[in-house]
Amino acid sequence: MELPALGLVGTLRFAWTQLTSMRTALMLLLMLAVAAVPGSLFPQRPAGPEIVNQYLEDNPVLGEWLDRFQLFDVYSSVWFSAIYLLLFVSLIGCVFPRAVKHAKVLRSAPPRTPRRLSRLPEYGRVVLEPTGPAPAQAVEQAAQVLRKRGYRIEVRQEPDGGASVGAERGYVREIGNIAFHLSLIGVLAFMAVGGLLSYSGQKILVEGEEGFANTLVSYDAFTPGGAFSEDSLVPFSMSLKSFEKVFDRESETHYGQPLDFTAVMEVQDGTTGEPEERILKVNHPLAFGDTRVYLVGNGYAPEVTVRDGNGDIAFQGPVVGQVQDEVYTSLLTIKVPDAQPDQLGFVGFFLPTAYTGEDGVAISIDPDLYKPELNLNAYYGDLGLDEGKPQNVYVLDTENLTELNSRNLDSGGITLSVGESYELPQGKGSISFDGVKPYVGLDILYDPGKWGVGVFAVLALIALAVSLFVRRRRVWVRGTTGPDGSTMVEYGLLARGEDFGLRQENLALRRKFEQLWPVTAPQEPGPSSSSTTSSGTTSDTSFTTASAPAGSPGATPDGPAGPVQNRPE
Repeated sequence: MELPALGLVGTLRFAWTQLTSMRTALMLLLMLAVAAVPGSLFPQRPAGPEIVNQYLEDNPVLGEWLDRFQLFDVYSSVWFSAIYLLLFVSLIGCVFPRAVKHAKVLRSAPPRTPRRLSRLPEYGRVVLEPTGPAPAQAVEQAAQVLRKRGYRIEVRQEPDGGASVGAERGYVREIGNIAFHLSLIGVLAFMAVGGLLSYSGQKILVEGEEGFANTLVSYDAFTPGGAFSEDSLVPFSMSLKSFEKVFDRESETHYGQPLDFTAVMEVQDGTTGEPEERILKVNHPLAFGDTRVYLVGNGYAPEVTVRDGNGDIAFQGPVVGQVQDEVYTSLLTIKVPDAQPDQLGFVGFFLPTAYTGEDGVAISIDPDLYKPELNLNAYYGDLGLDEGKPQNVYVLDTENLTELNSRNLDSGGITLSVGESYELPQGKGSISFDGVKPYVGLDILYDPGKWGVGVFAVLALIALAVSLFVRRRRVWVRGTTGPDGSTMVEYGLLARGEDFGLRQENLALRRKFEQLWPVTAPQEPGPSSSSTTSSGTTSDTSFTTASAPAGSPGATPDGPAGPVQNRPE
């Protein structure tokens, strides 16, 4: 037989059903986790564009293909965003119908009382003495016991003149489950807000030098969000007044290890605020509205003066060194495009505490400034800055330069202590080492979505705990009149899902009922419907965890003749 065509509406309905299924949501969540893996395998442009450029230079063929597939911009790539958005839509389409359905369940009555309570996984029965309450009154009292234990109840009249109560609790379990998924949607939504509106930037401040104002031109590096607006830059300014480093000087095994960094900042919050001093430490950022300033690095900036071949000052000031190791050996690059008649360039190392070994190689042996020293090689020629192409300030391209000083030349390398000067060969000028200043590396972050992410993440954990530890249970109690005219109360319990505490709930209800009513020959409940006495006879415990065989003292009048499935009828 030929199946009818779905048509456009049917196809769309089918696609929506598949997208909003829990199986699809879990698959998309797994795909999102797998798609994030390349972000940890390859350098990412938002984190370090210079590292990506270096990778492309070292791997021109592979790097080009990786760049085509946006593997250097994983978290903003088209394919990652597609998975992200599909997961977002799938969660919304999956959770909201469940929330609406559960809201209806909350307003509905507990399920009807099964005809044979003895079929339930947990079952019990008590027979009241003649002085006990009537069946309807006993059921009302049992309902109050269940209400106090957190059950939602409904009392019903039975056709044979008796009464029963249906009770259920644990609705909050499903609420926790729904809240958990809604929290995931909230996390995704605020992550999207943060990705669109946030920005991050880096700035290096040298002690006592020019400060920083929160404008685009003041950043050394700046990474905006997809919908960033310059109006979101909070107005503030700051400068580094002093920086103190504390190193371990007592331990033999960790001698020289850093213990503490303290930056004294002079800040002005807003355009009209008064300048004030604030302390900046690691993990203790400065706050300007929703903008945070973090201390992420520090080092030394040697002060140098370079004179050109005409004797004019072509460069003067601190040069930021890139720290290479734990003793603050720092890589230096000095570019002097204004030197005449030839542009000058220097590359080398700054050593806070210099020590020259027998091989003639100088190294640093301590991070403190006990014996600062500059070791440089000099070049002259075209630095390539006049062409207008951007360059890495920490890299000197020597392709179009001629070497003036190095260990490989007769002139040797340049070695300077504080206060010393060196005349360059061929009358190209001179360089002097004037002093050393500390610097700090700052991260300036603005992310309006991070608080929402934090709130919903905490809410998700709480909701997950609720959905894991709260048990959903149903209890039914029926009161009837026995053959001898006494009131008989039987009850059964059923769990929605696995519940290892269902038997304990059975025991608790049994104790409550025996305290509430005068029970005939009350005995401690046992694990089965009957127990064998020492004389070989069987005594009724009126308490079961499964159906009792027909004709046994614990069986109900309409009980089955053998084992049955544990399900309500």
